[in-house]
Amino acid sequence: MIDRIINTPDAVDADDPQIDITLRPNDFDSYIGQDRLKDNLKLAITAAKKRSEPLDHILLHGPPGLGKTTMASVIAHEMNAQIRITSGPAVERPGDLASLLTNLTDSDILFIDEIHRLPRTVEEVLYTAMEDFKLDIMLGKGPSARSLRLDLPHFTIIGATTRTGSIAAPLRDRFGMVHRLDFYSEEQIEAIIKRAAKILDIVINDDAANIIAKRARLTPRIANRLLKRVRDYADVNGNGIIDSFIALKALELMEVDELGLDPADRMLLNAIIDHYRGGPVGIETLAAITAEERATIEDMIEPYLLQVGLLERTPRGRKATPKSYSHLGKVKGNGNQSTLV
Repeated sequence: MIDRIINTPDAVDADDPQIDITLRPNDFDSYIGQDRLKDNLKLAITAAKKRSEPLDHILLHGPPGLGKTTMASVIAHEMNAQIRITSGPAVERPGDLASLLTNLTDSDILFIDEIHRLPRTVEEVLYTAMEDFKLDIMLGKGPSARSLRLDLPHFTIIGATTRTGSIAAPLRDRFGMVHRLDFYSEEQIEAIIKRAAKILDIVINDDAANIIAKRARLTPRIANRLLKRVRDYADVNGNGIIDSFIALKALELMEVDELGLDPADRMLLNAIIDHYRGGPVGIETLAAITAEERATIEDMIEPYLLQVGLLERTPRGRKATPKSYSHLGKVKGNGNQSTLV
């Protein structure tokens, strides 16, 4: 089991690949976007502080890269609370969870990433802990085994998931606040890019920031990744300054087109159009054709394609939209193959 304790967001190990602390905002003022979510959380935090109580348990869900882990750190900062970070796959046994919970203090926050991947035996222990702040553990085995109930501090669990439907209903119902993180607007992504460029001491003009923002799939994590790769290109093939020419050349090298589609996205759409006349086609068939895992398609590729109107889900499978034909430069053919425009 792996977990990390953070007294404040600034205390995270900067070498941790899972948390890029240099780019993560510390408070609501520096957190760009998700205004509806921030308004709800500000209200809940103000009320909890006024009553000198811990926050109710929070479930954050949405596609990857939208800032669920960052939001958990911001909540801890705004509550002046210590946060312990772990993930669902890391908590393999009830004893792992017991170790985490018994080391918390009042008002501490336990952040569980990928909470939908908690084992069922661990979930069942978590029910009582979340609702009654009690921990039931078994001592011994066989006829001599006995149950021991321990009192727990009044803590807050923040769960993050990309698959709300995979969380058992009894666990989901124990979260007092359930919020979805939405995709960002291009304007918000551009502001995030400019903020990151300032932190990383990158010189970038407005046109270049706008070009990167349009290709960042409305996702801050991807925007920051593209910015760093464009910076590499500017340092090697230019004078370190990112202008529109450098940005376009770098993105062309990375095979990221004007809508932010990468080779995996285009391969999926081409498979639907070329092999199945635009669909519908089942997800398992698409996974076999593209050599991608079903979970990868559902969690990493589909959400953005659906968001920008390039893909359609139907009861019979996935279908390519007219916009995807136009974007890929294809027209519908009479046979099994589409033709290039």
